[in-house]
Amino acid sequence: MANSSPPQPNSAEVQTLINALNNNQLAQAENLAKSLISKHPNAFILHHVLSLSLDGQQKYDEAVNSYKNALKLQPNTPDLLFNLGIALTHLNRLDEAASTYQQAIKVNPNFFEAYGNLGTVLQRQGKLEQAITNYQKGLKINPQDARGHFNLGTALRDKGDLDAAVNSYKKAISLFPNYTDAHNNLGETLRDRGDMDDAVKSYQAALKLNPNHPGANYNMGEFLYLAQKYNDAVAYFESSQLDDWQARSMYCLYKAERFDDFKSKLNDIVLTTRHAAPFIATLSTHYAINFGADDPYNFCKNGLDFVYQQSIPELAEPNSPLLKQLLHDIENTNIAERVQGMLYNGKQSAGNLFKRPEPAFRRLGELVKQEFLNYKNYFAGADCELIKSFPNELEFTSSWYVRMRRGGYVDRHIHEVGWISGAVYLVLPTDKKDPTEGCFEYGTHGDNYPQKHDNFPVGIATPKVGDIVLFPSSLFHRTIPFNSNEQRICIAFDLKPDGDIFIKSNY
Repeated sequence: MANSSPPQPNSAEVQTLINALNNNQLAQAENLAKSLISKHPNAFILHHVLSLSLDGQQKYDEAVNSYKNALKLQPNTPDLLFNLGIALTHLNRLDEAASTYQQAIKVNPNFFEAYGNLGTVLQRQGKLEQAITNYQKGLKINPQDARGHFNLGTALRDKGDLDAAVNSYKKAISLFPNYTDAHNNLGETLRDRGDMDDAVKSYQAALKLNPNHPGANYNMGEFLYLAQKYNDAVAYFESSQLDDWQARSMYCLYKAERFDDFKSKLNDIVLTTRHAAPFIATLSTHYAINFGADDPYNFCKNGLDFVYQQSIPELAEPNSPLLKQLLHDIENTNIAERVQGMLYNGKQSAGNLFKRPEPAFRRLGELVKQEFLNYKNYFAGADCELIKSFPNELEFTSSWYVRMRRGGYVDRHIHEVGWISGAVYLVLPTDKKDPTEGCFEYGTHGDNYPQKHDNFPVGIATPKVGDIVLFPSSLFHRTIPFNSNEQRICIAFDLKPDGDIFIKSNY
């Protein structure tokens, strides 16, 4: 009886294909694999190599289809499922990626890397508790996994559990002393905890391992400018080339009163980049008002006209259940505090509040997202990057509560990493001798910027319980102190375009 099984490629063809892949000749491997598949459509090795060659070329859509074709031939291949999960993650198909990692774990329950990558996907989805659980499961299988401890640290920090995050980063470093990112992240977490001396030591440890590490250079620059060592800070920001490094460098030039250098750098940025950096907008507007010049940076030149205040009915209604639950969770949930140098007689939560598991915080996050859409519609058609480049994906870069007591206030500042910033008001002082006590002031001057005169415009919003105030992150703002024996509680937040949001690394 004739053998009816489909013909397989010969060993020489397969070896040539594998050699091309191993030698990083990915386009050649892709073309050869496709040619062989046309003759041998059921040869698993051909689909596998094609998948890897497409993946290596960042052709993730094609790679996903190829991985799936290979899995039709050998469904229970955990490594293939793992790679498929990575490709799906690159395409931001996070639900599918999570499901794929779960399949890999089902096939191989000891696949600790799959637990780790599942954790990173869940973390990106804001499912912090589930992410932490999966990181811990992976570490139970392999306690020596330095990256697993690192990723656990990132989730614990997002949750606001700073002490546990510090311990996780230290464990990662003990397992891999040259883990530059862990040294840097440990420094950031120590900074959040208020341990600035130890934070700087961690940044310096990272830079000793890699003098060009972007994050560590940036963080050292930030430390130096907070210490008012502006000229020293410039070099670190210039070395970092990270995130808003240009704005930070310009800030240092301006605070050092190197106005010619500042203006030269501003002119270059105006001509060569999109006007989409709120921090640069703050500096450009201040310079223009300070020196009576035109403001060339069109992020939002007239920021005071883009302040938005509305009531959120679900919070403002009498005896609001949501308001009661939010206040209960703020009072009773174990959330670490973040040291904030601009806050007086008050406390600020650490972590990202809207990513926490408590339903009340999640619900408020959804209501705030709706108000962001309302904001966009309200200012639709405005000729500025604030509205033209308004985020399509509404993700919070940060969210936190602020609780103040008698005499409490936040000094003038901006949110350097925001796009739109805002706050929702839960408790406000009522026994006021001056009607502006506890109010929200916004304007174009703050942070001891050098002034040639005092004519910098300001505005005041007088919120009620249940109100939301949204404003461009380029505006300075502060809380006006109040003197009654009461509390003032709000939840503040920043929104930023999704393309600029920092995403934690996978395995």
